[in-house]
Amino acid sequence: MEREKIERINFLARKSKAEGLTDAEKAEQALLRQEYVAEIRASFSATLDSTVILNPDGTKTPLKSKKDKK
Repeated sequence: MEREKIERINFLARKSKAEGLTDAEKAEQALLRQEYVAEIRASFSATLDSTVILNPDGTKTPLKSKKDKK
């Protein structure tokens, strides 16, 4: 996420606490938060996809998602 968007999220959070937000600002804040959370989830998912378990015998086993186990 671009630095400007993160700064805008922080600005809107501070303004919300200090004086409140207009309806347009609330909508913008919600969209920015959704975008931020989506990027965090994608990043975390990519990290988990590249994570392996190192077994005592030296073999590596990739993590399996709970969806794959069913």
